Amino acid sequence: MNYRDLGNTGLKISEVSFGTWAIGGSWGKVDDSEALKSLDMAIEKGVNFFDTADVYGDGHSEELLAKVTKGKEDQIHIATKFCRGGDIFSRDTYSLDSVRQYCENSLKRLEREAIDLYQIHCPPTEILKDGQVFEVLDKLQQEGKIRNYGVSVETVEEGLICLQNPNVKALQVIFNIFRQKPLEVLIPEAEKKGVGILVRLPLASGLLTGKFTKDHTFDEDDHRNFNENGEAFNVGETFAGLGFAKGVELANELTWIANGRQSMATAALRWILDQQGISCVIPGFKNRQQIVENLKALEEKTFNEEELQTLRTFYEEKVKNAIRGPY
Repeated sequence: MNYRDLGNTGLKISEVSFGTWAIGGSWGKVDDSEALKSLDMAIEKGVNFFDTADVYGDGHSEELLAKVTKGKEDQIHIATKFCRGGDIFSRDTYSLDSVRQYCENSLKRLEREAIDLYQIHCPPTEILKDGQVFEVLDKLQQEGKIRNYGVSVETVEEGLICLQNPNVKALQVIFNIFRQKPLEVLIPEAEKKGVGILVRLPLASGLLTGKFTKDHTFDEDDHRNFNENGEAFNVGETFAGLGFAKGVELANELTWIANGRQSMATAALRWILDQQGISCVIPGFKNRQQIVENLKALEEKTFNEEELQTLRTFYEEKVKNAIRGPY
């Protein structure tokens, strides 16, 4: 395992870490026993950072993490999120009393005394512009409930707003071969300010594994079935905002990235890790096989300049204008 600085937090985290949305819910059928075995395997292989949220299975993923990290709290770092358990547009959701309650509920489920990284979970732009929520997080930090805080953002604009606050230590962004916009300004600016970058949805909801055909169907409780067009939350969280059919079509044009590499998925993760300023990627998983497959990115062949330019041109000419939703 290779470890990278999470900005200037002092934490060194595994460059391939894992997100726990899939084992919490909304990604189809989940088996808790397999999820726990998968988490144990990841830790055995050197993964020391996991990302979760209070709404992943209504806190279920936090409870699973508590089980596998008991007694390892100093070695295994956890990032969780808040605000989507309430009305994200209401200022009351971001009040001191409200956020303290969200935080204490997460701490109870995680069975921890403090959260290593507490993140606002994709709030509206207006909440970030207002900035009062950052004062609330400062207070919780002073109380010792959180060690660092950051924001999971939907757009580059939101990320840049967050970077104006010197106490924001990490940004979580959607970034992959299909969504390269953060490379232009946001990631370099974050690196300049010592802010860590966590990359979510690095495989574009599975599109960049190359395993789907256009006639594939998803389980009823899988967000890839019910949020393709942004029916439940931001459209960009599902298939990079491309829509399934368009995403499969574009993914089929990228099969070449696996040439001389282990798979399309490991190549897609390697592309992200090759970019300057990235702290870690946090792919999801539901079983041990997916843990093994994603960790293969660590030994994957890097991309040369010609390949990088080809992928940049592909994004500019074929992908950029097809992405829907705020970006």
